[in-house]
Amino acid sequence: MPPFSVLDLAPVPEGFTTSDALRNTLDLAQHAERWGYNRYWLAEHHNMVGIASAATSVVIGHVAGGTKTMRVGAGGIMLPNHSPLVIAEQFGTLDALFPGRIDLGVGRAPGTDQRTLRALRRDPMAADTFPQDVLELQALLAPVQPDQAIRAVPGAGSNVPIWILGSSLFGAQLATMLGLPYAFASHFAPGALMQALQVYRERFQPSAQLDRPYAMVGVNVIAADTDEEARHLFTSPQQSFTNLFRGARGKLQPPIDDIETYWTPSEKAQAMNMLSCSFVGSAKTVREGLEGFIAETGADEVMVASAIYDHGKRLRSYEILSEVHKAMSRAV
Repeated sequence: MPPFSVLDLAPVPEGFTTSDALRNTLDLAQHAERWGYNRYWLAEHHNMVGIASAATSVVIGHVAGGTKTMRVGAGGIMLPNHSPLVIAEQFGTLDALFPGRIDLGVGRAPGTDQRTLRALRRDPMAADTFPQDVLELQALLAPVQPDQAIRAVPGAGSNVPIWILGSSLFGAQLATMLGLPYAFASHFAPGALMQALQVYRERFQPSAQLDRPYAMVGVNVIAADTDEEARHLFTSPQQSFTNLFRGARGKLQPPIDDIETYWTPSEKAQAMNMLSCSFVGSAKTVREGLEGFIAETGADEVMVASAIYDHGKRLRSYEILSEVHKAMSRAV
């Protein structure tokens, strides 16, 4: 049975502040560690009032400092937004503070809109050099070579594990070439999932970091004591995805009684396509869905996002899922 991990976008619920969201993040991480989750990742987004993890490495330090054993990392850092040297220094520092517990997942998307991209001082063509940036980052985190003029201090020699993130064949192909673990963003972009996994596994080239392919897949899980309650809670992410199509990004909205009154048929089709890798319901319902999904994908690890408005119910969802995972592991 593959391990389960947590993807936290540090959501800011409507009526709450970023401080509230970051307190919730640490609280969830501490619970997740006790419940046996494998790792806890945070993601870089900018100019989004509903996401509190823009300064991703800072929040990773916050979470790692409040936990003891669980791996903590980025899922991910949008590498073209940054100098590889700066990221090597940041994650080298995190590794020095929390040895052997830090992951560095990197992606090539901006994590924001075009106007904010310019405010980040990012070159619009920076995504084109993503493979070269990954290689530079690898070199900066590797042991120092003779006559190496530029070093990441801290960072050099830390060998912080790098993951390639993606939602298309591009990331899969890069991960195969570099022999790196691969995380697919099927929790919001599931379209190319199976094809990307096939490409990654068939073409994987072993590396110093990894001798065989290791694929993580993203899912949404909304678990509750009843199917009805879980479907009610699921209306919060359903509203969020609908709002993306409307260009109306905002904070995470509370659940509503009838989602059909909120979206149009076209919006529903788009949102549910993006959310097709979602498992919503009681422990029994979620388990049945995940068992089929894991069998279909052959996932080595499952990364779980849960955009639930009420923090207590979000905790309960991850608690139920941890119980589901234990039951599935016993049955293997």
